[in-house]
Amino acid sequence: MTVRRIMGIETEYGISVPGDPMANPMVLSGRVVTAYATQVGMRAARAGWDYEDEAPLRDARGFDMARGSADASQLTDEEDPTLANVVLTNGARLYVDHAHPEYSSPEVTTPRDAIKWDRAGESVMREAVRLLSGPDRPGVNLYKNNTDGKGASYGTHENYLMSRSTPFSEIVRHLIPFFVARQVMVGSGRVGIGVESGKPGFQLAQRSDFFEVEVGLETTLKRPIINTRDEPHAVADRYRRLHVILGDANHCDVTNLLKLGTTSLVLGMIEDGAITQDLTVDKPVEALQRLSHDPTLRATVEVAGRRTMTGVQLLWSYYELADSWLQRQYGGELDPDTAEVMQRWEQVLTKLERDPMEAVREVDWVAKLQTLEGYRARDGLDWSDHRLRAIDIQWSDVRADKGIFNRLLAAGRFEQLVDDEAVRSAVIEPPADTRAFFRGTCLARFPREVAAASWDSVIFDVPSQPSLQRVPMLEPARGTKAHVGALLDRAGSADELLRLLANEPPRID
Repeated sequence: MTVRRIMGIETEYGISVPGDPMANPMVLSGRVVTAYATQVGMRAARAGWDYEDEAPLRDARGFDMARGSADASQLTDEEDPTLANVVLTNGARLYVDHAHPEYSSPEVTTPRDAIKWDRAGESVMREAVRLLSGPDRPGVNLYKNNTDGKGASYGTHENYLMSRSTPFSEIVRHLIPFFVARQVMVGSGRVGIGVESGKPGFQLAQRSDFFEVEVGLETTLKRPIINTRDEPHAVADRYRRLHVILGDANHCDVTNLLKLGTTSLVLGMIEDGAITQDLTVDKPVEALQRLSHDPTLRATVEVAGRRTMTGVQLLWSYYELADSWLQRQYGGELDPDTAEVMQRWEQVLTKLERDPMEAVREVDWVAKLQTLEGYRARDGLDWSDHRLRAIDIQWSDVRADKGIFNRLLAAGRFEQLVDDEAVRSAVIEPPADTRAFFRGTCLARFPREVAAASWDSVIFDVPSQPSLQRVPMLEPARGTKAHVGALLDRAGSADELLRLLANEPPRID
């Protein structure tokens, strides 16, 4: 009943080659992953991905989609040996997801840690760009964004572990209104209206125009507000992994904190049956896009068929429900992580309600809009000017000296919650309080013996065994430093680790 739960972020990065718009993005993405894996590879290059427990066509509504009916993009349980795919020592996965390099963060337990390991992914991509640059190479540019402005969209997905006992219908009922409104404080901003940016203007979120239905299994076609993929990567009768595909790639620490933290709190209320108001939004897809298209925040949606509310007002309703729920549970004595999210939530909503520009140091879309308005005022640019679209793309360039956000960050324009040293550590080290610790530490200490890994397994290839040895990790809160750190310290080899696990197993699964 706090913000703490198992969570993580998967980010697909936009990719291009300067001067070569026809370059093959899958080949380029493979170069990105291979360049980084070779550099660090040392440790990462050999370990591939274990697909045994993948089930991307299992639907939370109680059925499996027929394989023949699925789009190729949904078949994430099939290994393509031509695509790069590695596991890193920080417990993350770095691989080619169709036409994009993707960094999937390790599992963490708090929004602050989600920020830390998400920014570690930015560092990984920045280093890959550096490795691929040179006087005799065209190089590769990477962008932490969600659309190329020409009709393509790529995802930043969030994952939250929930109780399996919570009816999925209740998740749908209470999350859809929250997701419709959430973009008001966590959107990343975008130049252009419509899938292909055909209408001039600025909107709050990069992903909103690409959603077509309320509920569904797809992620790239007929994108749903609530994704129904039922692939827990954990004990299936105990947990559900909510796979959220609606969110934007965020740069501001405060925005990312609010995205993960407020969503976790709303999920907690849903699990506890604590949402007592009917906040159902009429025509949610249309409402999602209407709110995104209005940076004045005056647009309204119809709620429960009887009143209209702005996105900020709808978020205030969720905030007040969360505040009452936490008061009942804890009497105001909140843990630091929950207290921080509630405080930031209230502060940002207050600023957005009074004047959105007051939130320029905390909220992505506000910061981007202020920067774009500066260019518009200086050069007399209309929203249809191609230069504004170029600035929009350049905003998210991962390079420290080229990305507009990164340059403004270095100038002290945004509030940072996680310092750079912590991020540098997170590039190499896994979180200590989830099973990612076991996964990442095994990669670091026994790189030659780890044949593959996944979220819920590590597979060893050791000389003393006639076959591969699979260590399952179906409980995400086990395999932590406190749980297996001493055992790992005692193991001088992977062979010895397996013997220790056999003789005194710490119940990793």
